[in-house]
Amino acid sequence: MTETAAPTAGTRSIIAILSTSNFVIGMGAFVVIGMLEPLSDDLGITPAEAGWLMTIYALAYAVFSPILVSLTGRIGRRRILAAALGIFATASLLGAMAPDPITLNATRILAAAGAGLFTPNTAAVAALLSAPEARGKALAAVFMGLTLAQVAGVPAGSFIAYTFGWRLALLLVAVLALPCLWLIWTRVPAGLAFQPSRLSDLARTLRHGPTMLAVLFTTSFLAAIYVLFTYIAPLLTAQMGYGRNGITLILVVFGLGAVVGNLGGGWLADRIGAVRTLTLLATAQILIMPVFSILPIATPALIALAFTWSVAGWSFMAGQQLRLISLAPAEANVVLALNAAAIYVGAALGSAAGGAVLATFGPGALGLAAGAMAILALIHITVSARLSGTAPS
Repeated sequence: MTETAAPTAGTRSIIAILSTSNFVIGMGAFVVIGMLEPLSDDLGITPAEAGWLMTIYALAYAVFSPILVSLTGRIGRRRILAAALGIFATASLLGAMAPDPITLNATRILAAAGAGLFTPNTAAVAALLSAPEARGKALAAVFMGLTLAQVAGVPAGSFIAYTFGWRLALLLVAVLALPCLWLIWTRVPAGLAFQPSRLSDLARTLRHGPTMLAVLFTTSFLAAIYVLFTYIAPLLTAQMGYGRNGITLILVVFGLGAVVGNLGGGWLADRIGAVRTLTLLATAQILIMPVFSILPIATPALIALAFTWSVAGWSFMAGQQLRLISLAPAEANVVLALNAAAIYVGAALGSAAGGAVLATFGPGALGLAAGAMAILALIHITVSARLSGTAPS
């Protein structure tokens, strides 16, 4: 990663703008999780069928993100960020007006293309504008927006969807994107660019086995989480008898845990190393998620469970990104795009697997299935660390 345009003053404010924009991206991406039931009721489909909105979005993101990032490497980042966020906002607006599931899925594919171009570039810009010793903090700050979307954006969208309808929740996403778009165009320096990335860079990275195995840990780790998280609303309705307020409460708790995990994950990786951190977090998921299969439990216990689960789940990002940059520093922007794609591959696989479990065995089996998939994530990080030569001694 090289700089071809000197950054202007106000790097912190630029990172804040990028983080805020990622908040909107995260809200638009994941708000579906909190509104599966009102959406499925309105469109006449089952919650499992509605869950495919998340799966299709995730698959589209995974396909578009690395390709679009590679194809646009020679264009200034301000133009790319503005265009990508504009596409995302337009797709959210069209989604709010979609008359049927097919049209809604088409708008989700368009939104995924915009998000897949936007979020990796925010990470690359943050790393570019920061000193090497501060890049971990800068990356955590930019991705804090996605984390905060779990705290406020997704629960707020869920509350709005249950109270006023799911269409208004998507419309809100489109409206919130507008001031972010203006701030990006007026505050991000013109001419900010990287060493041009090409499809050949993407192809070379895809052929490098140890790096790709490391990238795909993001997929296996998040797939386990999304088996359960995508269908948390119908699970809480069926097993706890929760409606709008109870579901919103648990989503808020989950979001608060995500903030703590996002901040604490970098701290933990600095002290015990990235591989030990990721191994510890995968083990924690194996132990925590099966507890959701013994619901109902007392609400205070459920709150503590959801918070702990979220902290363990969202502590992995900073350590994973630092590990990937250290493995492929010359292709950092491509590797970050692949990692962002891996997030959504994991969400897609987990959502699809969770939908199958929900349809076949019912909501009570989701926690056990998620814990079983987390075992695969633990095996993955162990093998990946040994093959890349980063296993702790």
